Amino acid sequence: MNTPTAEGPGRHPVRRLRNTARRGWYWAADYRYAARSQLSGLADQETPPRYAEGRLAPIVLIAGVMESWTLLRPVADRLNEAGHPIHVVPDLAFNLGTIAEAARIVHTLILGRELTGVVLVAHSKGGLVGKQVLALDEEARVERLIAIATPFAGSSLANLVPLRSIRALRPSDPTIRELGAQAALNARITSIYPAFDPHVPDGSHLSGATNVPLAAMGHFRVLGDAAALTAVVAAAGGSSGQPPTAAERAG
Repeated sequence: MNTPTAEGPGRHPVRRLRNTARRGWYWAADYRYAARSQLSGLADQETPPRYAEGRLAPIVLIAGVMESWTLLRPVADRLNEAGHPIHVVPDLAFNLGTIAEAARIVHTLILGRELTGVVLVAHSKGGLVGKQVLALDEEARVERLIAIATPFAGSSLANLVPLRSIRALRPSDPTIRELGAQAALNARITSIYPAFDPHVPDGSHLSGATNVPLAAMGHFRVLGDAAALTAVVAAAGGSSGQPPTAAERAG
């Protein structure tokens, strides 16, 4: 009779159990982070006056579904400290509409404020909205999109949630497929994502984009992760606030 060694197959169930428990802990921690951040944001929706200041490229924030812009406050604060003016999109509210509707709202704000050389910084569904904005941007006002934990290929978990705003993120959704087919836009996208994302089990890697995998865990907690914040600032750092040239837009 063979006795499993420390490295043998007998250890695999134990390893799987440990991994499952570890991911369960991160999942719970992720929701605690999101709950605290959302509650804190609801108590303070005001945009800090300092967000209007900065000589680098203007940043337009796009939060995810059921999220207030304030969930992105750690990202916005770091970008503003680096020299970027920050713009929020109040009309998005909690981003419960369709991706197309949200993209039109963001695009209208960019045109209305006459912004140029814009960098979109988005979380989760907000990254899909941002990619749709790139497709709408015939005026060449948007330079690039930095997406954090975005389900570019959809999320298989969306099939389990009976809410229209969530089910729209299914991999089979027509909008998800249409955005996926617009591969020419990917060269203008930086996709930043955690090692474990309980909301996007299929991953956020985007072919043709600049992909930045992190050691961080969690769909929401990644927004406060030091390495994630550094990656966002680095991705926006080459932006001058000037509109991209035709060559740059062509990738």
